Amino acid sequence: MSHGYETGRLDLPFVGHCTFGKRPVCTDLDRIDADVAVLGIPYDMGTQYRSGARFGPRAIREASTLFSFGHGGAYDHEDDLVYLPMDKVRIVDVGDVDMVHTDTVKSHANAEAAVRKIIKSGALPVMLGGDHAVNIPCIRAFSDEEPIHIVQIDAHLDFVDVRHGVTEGHGNPMRRAAEQKHVTGITQIGIRNVSSTAREGYEDARARGSKILSVRQARKLGAAGVLEQIPAGARYYVTIDIDGFDPSIAPGTGTPSHGGFLYYEVMEVLQGLVKRGKVVGVDLVEVAPAYDPSGITGFLAAQVLLNFLGYIFAARQS
Repeated sequence: MSHGYETGRLDLPFVGHCTFGKRPVCTDLDRIDADVAVLGIPYDMGTQYRSGARFGPRAIREASTLFSFGHGGAYDHEDDLVYLPMDKVRIVDVGDVDMVHTDTVKSHANAEAAVRKIIKSGALPVMLGGDHAVNIPCIRAFSDEEPIHIVQIDAHLDFVDVRHGVTEGHGNPMRRAAEQKHVTGITQIGIRNVSSTAREGYEDARARGSKILSVRQARKLGAAGVLEQIPAGARYYVTIDIDGFDPSIAPGTGTPSHGGFLYYEVMEVLQGLVKRGKVVGVDLVEVAPAYDPSGITGFLAAQVLLNFLGYIFAARQS
């Protein structure tokens, strides 16, 4: 009885192994030969309000199969471009970082080592969280590279120094990043409402050179105005917390905050960013599928990443 394996196609989204975008698996981080390497970091011990982001990488991968119909790329009629042509942009899924539950130090060390190997291979590292604490080892992994500027899409500033003895939780990543010599600055977009970071955290962030924009401020500026706030010609590391989007379109997250961005408000900034400098790393965090039975949060995350990757490589090839 034939199962159709001889065709080698497996085009339908719900058929085959559930990798990111149904792209090939690379299980050896020392043998990555690709333009993009997608890495899951299923960590959610970062003292967040609600747990569950450890299942984010699986949810994003599963949702990403919706956008993998085997067309050899994704044609966008508005831009009249084929994004991510499979013969020109090679994406591999390198699986997940090993998490040692309750051991943040070891889990972060494993994540940092994995990201360093991706960077060494020459591939663009794309990390799937996990809560926002996973950004800490990701940023450390760039310490031997040229300086980076961080662009953060988020509802929360994440600039807490120490709280309840925690220094590397999901409220600390931008504070830890600002302490790194290879980080030249941070642009923090979407920050709104009451926050886990106290007033002194905001003052500290600004003193260290952060540019902070709320959703309402970003809307008044428009995408072009927001981009003007970001240093031109830099190497950008982009960290996207799914709660930067409004919970009406992204309910599956541990710390939802109303008044967030809608899809194109973020995508227009990301599309402009790739023309302003070079994106050298990406993470998308805080997808917690248990709080979203519809699955739309995972679909949003996958669509954001795939379209963002399309923008990045279209800009590099232009």
